[in-house]
Amino acid sequence: MAGARSRNPKGWPLFANSFRPFFLLGAIQAGLSILAWLPMFYGELSVSSAFAPRDWHVHEMLYGFLPAVITGFLFTAIPNWTGRLPIQGTSLGALLVVWLGGRVAVTLSADTGWALALVVDAAFLALVVAAATREIIAGGNWRNLPVVMLVLMLLAGNVGFHLEAHYQGAADISIRVGVSVVVLLIALIGGRIIPSFTRNWLVKFNPGRLPVPFGRFDGAVIGCSALALIAWIASPLSTITGVAMALVGALHLVRLARWAGDRTFRERLLLILHVGYLFVPLGFLLHAMAVFGALPPSAGLHAWMAGAAGTMTLAVMTRASLGHTGQALTASPATQGIYVAVIVAALARVAAVVLPAHSDALLHIAACGWVIAFLGFAIAFGPLLAGARMRALAIIGVPAPAR
Repeated sequence: MAGARSRNPKGWPLFANSFRPFFLLGAIQAGLSILAWLPMFYGELSVSSAFAPRDWHVHEMLYGFLPAVITGFLFTAIPNWTGRLPIQGTSLGALLVVWLGGRVAVTLSADTGWALALVVDAAFLALVVAAATREIIAGGNWRNLPVVMLVLMLLAGNVGFHLEAHYQGAADISIRVGVSVVVLLIALIGGRIIPSFTRNWLVKFNPGRLPVPFGRFDGAVIGCSALALIAWIASPLSTITGVAMALVGALHLVRLARWAGDRTFRERLLLILHVGYLFVPLGFLLHAMAVFGALPPSAGLHAWMAGAAGTMTLAVMTRASLGHTGQALTASPATQGIYVAVIVAALARVAAVVLPAHSDALLHIAACGWVIAFLGFAIAFGPLLAGARMRALAIIGVPAPAR
């Protein structure tokens, strides 16, 4: 993601680029949602949502937090794909208000009605899809249209979530649809940026073996992943699904090994991308084990969501926030602490499923790690995203440039 073109609008810098408000508020929402979720899980807190507590938690992670980060990334990348000016200023502010409205509508849907919550909540992704499609078509950048198609599928999953929760009492299929879209987005986007960023750094700082660029093998792995995930959506515990998951998990391990991640230990800003992607094959393999009775079914799901999605979003948010504000692309001690916290959270959340005798302690560790990671990002990078550059540099441990 090279620096996006900009009109350099007057006003609050927070609305100069899409990544600024959506990364910041998405991180805050991710942290606060988990702060609320653990007391809800133990029956100590309730919200006025038409969703059951578990569904509220899943929805706000899958269809609340992640769409915000995806939007921040997408509308920052599209100007580089198309050569067109970015969405910013009033238009960006209006889009942010719609996203915030969805969070309020879902949380208060027991009072305002589930149908109103569906309309308000779904409006955000509908606007994102419409705007992204317009920009890609106008710019003639057809090769990136599949990313928008996946976001459209995420919109469909969100609508399905509301309908399923209302008419069936709990969401099920729509959760698997949303998770599948997130996994495919990580496989598609991660498969392009991880080897590219790794190659650029290795050429400068650690010459030698370089990552294999995106090619036919990567396309085949993504295609096989889609087939395995469709099988998982349709029949999550069938033998065919289990075999497909095991094979695809192995393919992703091979894919990851081709990216020379073992040569990036000196730069944690790169290493975290490889670590985050490792949770993708882990999720496939854990679900394959679940199909054959070795583990509970949710182990793989948490590897994908807390592990792959949580780690990759922080990896992309930290890197993009530094790169698009003109900072050095290196991980400060504060940034590395954020990475450690999210990895601890992901491992503890998976372990809570695998080791039910210790689930209470592990759930608390996972929640604490997640909150530290995402609210830590908001504290460390918030001033930088809002435009307070010098103060932000001091917070994240980056020396201010000499005057």
